Amino acid sequence: MAVLIRLATPKANGTFIVQPKMTKATGSCLAKYATLNLTFTEGFIYFRFNKSAAEVFVDELSFSLYYPFAKDDKTAYTASNKSLRLFPAKIGHSYSCKNESIYLGSGLSLEVNQDRMQAYNLTKSSDFGLPDPCAADKSDYRVAIAVGVTLLILIIIVLVAYLLGRRRKTGGYQPL
Repeated sequence: MAVLIRLATPKANGTFIVQPKMTKATGSCLAKYATLNLTFTEGFIYFRFNKSAAEVFVDELSFSLYYPFAKDDKTAYTASNKSLRLFPAKIGHSYSCKNESIYLGSGLSLEVNQDRMQAYNLTKSSDFGLPDPCAADKSDYRVAIAVGVTLLILIIIVLVAYLLGRRRKTGGYQPL
């Protein structure tokens, strides 16, 4: 899993990559909520998971980053949203996504790549439950089916036109 913080403002642009080996993960697990706090030298990322009757999702996300994106930049970049519904998965399942970007305002966004997470009902072997893929990763064959049906209809129209054209009697000279 890769976690990146992106900044895109008129004053500064850049990407901060959270280094897994330099990150400490802590958290707690209660009946209705679970938390995950990723702490690194330059700041932290906080996730709060909400457990409903049928699914688990992140309802709060915040981060703080003290990193110089521009020369002589001494700004602490912070973002928070407490009204989210991110990374939803059924109880006992895990959430997986190849690439997801969450915009948190002020030019700040959090990108999560190749993620797989599960907050509740972990197995004794610490394996993930069945994956619930994000919408972008789900296979969608509607376009392929529509193109196939359109081609089939065109082939049938051409075939019918050819057969009708052969039946029509030719005018003019008759063969001997």
